[in-house]
Amino acid sequence: MKIVHIITRMILGGAQENTLLTCEGLHRRGHEVTLITGPALGPEGELMERARSGGYRVIELDCLRRAINPYYDIPGYYRLKKAVQELAPDIVHTHSAKAGILGRWAAAALQKSAADSCCSRVSRFRRAQLSHCNLPRIVHTIHGLAFHPYQSSLKNLFYIAIERAAARRTDAFISVAEAMTRQALAAGIGHRGQYTRIFSGMELDSYLNVPTSEKIEQIRQEFSIPLDATVITTVARLFELKGHEYIIESARRLASQHQKVVWFFVGDGILRHTIERQIAAAGLRDCLRLAGLVPPERIGELLHASDILVHCSLREGLARALPQALLCGKPVVSFDVDGAAEVVINDETGFLIPPKDISALTSVQEKLITNPDLRCQLGAKGREFCRREFDHHLMVDHIEQVYKSLIISQGYEKA
Repeated sequence: MKIVHIITRMILGGAQENTLLTCEGLHRRGHEVTLITGPALGPEGELMERARSGGYRVIELDCLRRAINPYYDIPGYYRLKKAVQELAPDIVHTHSAKAGILGRWAAAALQKSAADSCCSRVSRFRRAQLSHCNLPRIVHTIHGLAFHPYQSSLKNLFYIAIERAAARRTDAFISVAEAMTRQALAAGIGHRGQYTRIFSGMELDSYLNVPTSEKIEQIRQEFSIPLDATVITTVARLFELKGHEYIIESARRLASQHQKVVWFFVGDGILRHTIERQIAAAGLRDCLRLAGLVPPERIGELLHASDILVHCSLREGLARALPQALLCGKPVVSFDVDGAAEVVINDETGFLIPPKDISALTSVQEKLITNPDLRCQLGAKGREFCRREFDHHLMVDHIEQVYKSLIISQGYEKA
């Protein structure tokens, strides 16, 4: 198959890693893959270097930007339309809100143009018409939804309206969590038959392979973490709605009673200075470390050098940090938002707590701090579950099957 993936920017992030692994996996299986993306702007780090070395074609469009801006968006639409027309793919697969809207509209415009051309030439046998027209099938992955309770109702109405319109131009949706499917359907976006849940796969070896004790000691020394400390790690961009402030407040409540505990923030972002000020104001400079930006291939070893993962994002499709920590055999604590409940099971793999509930957050952290046996038990159970469900090869299997079913259902399959 000829497959085009479109995503707004290839920064370090879950949607981007998902897209990267999908492109690599499809390319290795002999498909002709093209990735179209915008510039990887921002302090979060980038995946463009790896994308360009993947063996498939990469097209960077400067006008494909994250923020809504007609100055970029209008030419972005036409550039996407032209690129898709030239590539003539069987599948156009979009990711993220901006690329999802512009990419689906651009591909749908070509669908309509090709179909109209077919109909003008051939008046009989609709299936035969489709088989002679190179109509791209349009797939969109929902990594997270643009509408959520933490922004204005006017913005939500706008995003829901454009997502409903784009859904009418979408042949299939892939959701990284069943929660995303439920929320989209509740908002009137598409119909149930369009949706397939496919967990966002990852390269398992870097999480399943346990570093030596010497390596873990070296990692802790690198970040000035005592060897006998209990380490509570958060892997998330320093960005709005990621919930670092709730972790800081819970750490303030716990630090005086648990002096051998270190909180460890992995990631960078536009709120770094704000978070540094919050840490100083809470008197936590001695027990909270900021790792800053680290390469994605190091996440596994940093989690192995930790004891607990805490994730307090207020909106997330399904945070990759949750299965990543579980693959490392570490228990997880998460706000009960979006798809978290699909991997975090109370008293089995970790603890779910109500969003913004700092008392509950403090309580479950203390429970895990004081009970190493419980940490091992929860982590082991989560490790077995995630190694079955989050292999990126399995993800590509399922995505490839979605593509094939769309092509077959339209009455043609290219030789």
